Amino acid sequence: MTAVETQPERTALAWQRTGLGVLGVGGLLGHRALETGRAALLVAAGCVALLGLAVLGAMAPLRYRQVRRHVERRTAVDDRWAPRSVTATVLLTAGVAAVAVVLS
Repeated sequence: MTAVETQPERTALAWQRTGLGVLGVGGLLGHRALETGRAALLVAAGCVALLGLAVLGAMAPLRYRQVRRHVERRTAVDDRWAPRSVTATVLLTAGVAAVAVVLS
């Protein structure tokens, strides 16, 4: 198996790790919300968890199929929405986590 044949799988694993990381942060925020009794933090934890599920359930499979299609056709992957949207998701998650740490 060559590196080109494994590129879609590596891409899928990277997206899955990102989604799981976002879900993990959502879980930590939810735990902190229950410890402190802050409803707003619980809402933020739920929103972060939904973002993680969106990455895992929607964006990662779409990106996998897209990269696989481009590898099979031997064309460049020129899509910019997916990396930008997952970057925005990670930055938003980091921002929510930072605010939660400061306010706790």
